[in-house]
Amino acid sequence: MDVGAVVCDVFGTVVDWRTGVAREAARLLGPDVDAVAFADAWRARYRPSMEWVRSGGRPFVPLDVLHRESLPSALAEVGVAAVPDDVADELVLAWHRLDPWPDAVPGLTRLRRRFVLAPLSNGGVRLQVDLARRSGLPWDLVLGAEVVGHYKPDPEVYDSAPRLLELAPSRVLMVAAHTDDLAAARSRGLRTAYVHRPHEFGGDPVPALTDPGADLSVGSFEELATALGC
Repeated sequence: MDVGAVVCDVFGTVVDWRTGVAREAARLLGPDVDAVAFADAWRARYRPSMEWVRSGGRPFVPLDVLHRESLPSALAEVGVAAVPDDVADELVLAWHRLDPWPDAVPGLTRLRRRFVLAPLSNGGVRLQVDLARRSGLPWDLVLGAEVVGHYKPDPEVYDSAPRLLELAPSRVLMVAAHTDDLAAARSRGLRTAYVHRPHEFGGDPVPALTDPGADLSVGSFEELATALGC
């Protein structure tokens, strides 16, 4: 595969959002709140909040703003009426403190020996920088939604990677654990690799083992690095 750059979805693909958000919720909200149910409730508001931007219903704002706005209803779903502003702000920063899957850093480090490496995420620039600094994610640069003012799966996000990296779309490999993300990338001419993440939602539901439309389907970033000769 003639690839010059590897760009990655982050939430669920590189980092374990569910465990990290639940951990911070347990710390900040206390033992009487079902922290995992809260993490799931908050994540369920992720796509609808972005859709309002994508549909033109409001100007682009970074994901931190959308997370802050959807927080009260997610809290209410698990029986929390309200929290002080400082606690709400700390909860939003939970998304900046997520842990990578165990294979992510070693696999990405191998990939970076050969390819330009970047996130292509709906998370904001500062969020991606914080995740990288916290866990040693070896990005060469940050790409994604805030860079172009659009959320995936808008084509502008996928088009930005080959444009900014000065590569043909077919020389950019999009890596994700979500088949819809990969389908949108393929529609813009990018190559695609699927990473199976069976525990993203705690094992229920279990995502597909492979993506038949992808160039590669693997079980880890280390397996991807091996497949790409790294």
